[in-house]
Amino acid sequence: MDISVVIPLYNEEESLPELYAWIDRVMKANGFSFEVIFIDDGSTDRSWEVIQQLKETSAHIKAIKFRRNYGKSPALHCGFAKAAGDVVITMDADLQDSPDEIPELYRMVKQDGYDLVSGWKKKRYDPLSKTIPTKLFNATVRKVSGIKNLHDFNCGLKAYRNVVVKNIEVYNDMHRYIPYLAKNAGFKKIAEKEVAHQSRKYGESKFMGISRFFNGYLDLLNLWFLAKFGRKPMHFFGVLGSLMFFIGLIAVILVGGMKLYAMNSGHDYRLVTDSPYFYIALTMMLLGTQLFLAGFLGELISRNAPERNNYTIEQELE
Repeated sequence: MDISVVIPLYNEEESLPELYAWIDRVMKANGFSFEVIFIDDGSTDRSWEVIQQLKETSAHIKAIKFRRNYGKSPALHCGFAKAAGDVVITMDADLQDSPDEIPELYRMVKQDGYDLVSGWKKKRYDPLSKTIPTKLFNATVRKVSGIKNLHDFNCGLKAYRNVVVKNIEVYNDMHRYIPYLAKNAGFKKIAEKEVAHQSRKYGESKFMGISRFFNGYLDLLNLWFLAKFGRKPMHFFGVLGSLMFFIGLIAVILVGGMKLYAMNSGHDYRLVTDSPYFYIALTMMLLGTQLFLAGFLGELISRNAPERNNYTIEQELE
């Protein structure tokens, strides 16, 4: 099969018939063999009934229905597990992503050899309350991830080699960072394609609100830490803890040494415990010890984790 189109959705009953007709038209015009996988993320409208009606008219449709709303990342995770096409394309169900982009995205993966091609909606039809935080967010992700050539990490329109989606785990709200997840899994041939952004035709955006950007930064910090120290937590906690402990130890020695010097010189002196620096140094030693122990416990947990020896293998000869 050439293409699997994975479409997560939540309350998009109006757009689904038009979207599928558009996809079907593009696929048939280009002679692609394909499947369309709808993932209904606990919709409360008639979205599932619409999908069932579409299924009766087309054998290309597959669908998954969640019992409740879990989010876009779980929906993509289940869609990726089901996808069988050589190239997997994701898009939103609100008609803001154009299926006319599919042939070029497919060509860039199959002929140009990219592992992942991410869409860039250079000209957007979103309000400023959404576009300005998005620009700041993308600039931060470029800096942290090291993927300098992407302008829009969160664009729903993306194309992947099938092997990519089978080797990454999209969970919580990590769909924003799929290129970063792919890079961490060893898929570094990542490109960008400028794509058209349609204005929303039906309903309202399900992803408004400034809180999602704050949550996004927390997820980015979590992903960076796991990518860098997830398998070797002692390299973070151990180094930081040891540094704090030795700084505290040196400070205690200096405080004690200053008292001994004053005593031997016949100068006035006070008890070590009367100095605030003594307590600061002692606190640093305690915190350093706790951080070191946290790293040690992290190593024990990592050592016993079932996925500790999961590595992506590109080729194997026997």
